[in-house]
Amino acid sequence: MSRVYNFNAGPAVLPLEVLEEVQAEFLDYQNSGMSIIEMSHRTPTYEALNAQAEQDLKDLLGLGEDYRVLFMTGGATTQFSLLPMNLLAAGETADYAVTGMFAQKAFQQAQKIGSAHAAVDLAAEGFKRAPAVSEMKFSDRQAYLHITTNNTIYGTAWREYPDFGDRTLVADMSSDFLSHPFAADKFSLIYAGAQKNLGPAGTTVVIIKKSLLAKSPENLPEIFSYNVYAKNDSLYNTPPVFAVYVVAKVLKWLKKNGGLAAMGELNGKKAALIYGLLDRWPEFYRGHAQTASRSMMNATFRLPTEELEAKFVQQAEAAGFVGVKGHRSVGGMRISMYNALPLEGCAKLAQFMEDFYKKNA
Repeated sequence: MSRVYNFNAGPAVLPLEVLEEVQAEFLDYQNSGMSIIEMSHRTPTYEALNAQAEQDLKDLLGLGEDYRVLFMTGGATTQFSLLPMNLLAAGETADYAVTGMFAQKAFQQAQKIGSAHAAVDLAAEGFKRAPAVSEMKFSDRQAYLHITTNNTIYGTAWREYPDFGDRTLVADMSSDFLSHPFAADKFSLIYAGAQKNLGPAGTTVVIIKKSLLAKSPENLPEIFSYNVYAKNDSLYNTPPVFAVYVVAKVLKWLKKNGGLAAMGELNGKKAALIYGLLDRWPEFYRGHAQTASRSMMNATFRLPTEELEAKFVQQAEAAGFVGVKGHRSVGGMRISMYNALPLEGCAKLAQFMEDFYKKNA
């Protein structure tokens, strides 16, 4: 078997070491005589795994006992609705920074739940950058401010998070979660689909300040309540046990390999290889994002013609580089460089891109 270099945007590449551990344990987890996917979530074995995953994640982020980690289902898209259902009270307004397609969807769902306001909306500009705080217009009775830290489709990101003051800051970090060091305690709630940097599709991580849990309305159906999930340690109903199990292994892998500081350094090197080519030949590899807002996770660009783009995808796949085609809504190329993608993969893709330019420019 020959493994390819996986540049898919999600579900995405996982650490080979983790996959091999999962394979080795698949039929018999911890000498139980059964697979983890057969095991009851009420057993002490699974409860210990669940608790350790929560602690390992808080360790990586430098968070203390004033935060809880919830393992939920439905992807980040479900959180678009659960967030305002839990945190947006009558008489308050939720502010959203609309910086990409998923930020736009989150805002639209919040509007169905209660009062929601676009503090800034970059759709007319084609979502090419991250905004400055100075251009945002905030509501008077703000329930929270929602940002999307990385714009997967368009390849933009907040490279550094600005100072939003003492606002209740909420973030969708699905596509750059755990990819670099940041002050996690500046956020009151973080949510992320696991299927990019953290594990397989199936679970969504929600990190929430305990002080916010009381805002979950009593009349909210229990399955939608952050407070209920926290009180039950994410075991209110049957969790996605296999996805959480793999997440737990990825967290151990991250800790063993230097944590967020090491990931940030590695991801910077990978991104530099690809963006270096966009800067060298900007008339051929036409980057979408403004330079200061380039995502380290998703580099997006167009080629001079759609015929060249189709040729690029075809030849890249033949050379063992999969998932390089851009999102269907914008076309072009998207090179996703998540934590588990080795530096070698970006180096070899950069060489392919250089050769492709020389043959087709």
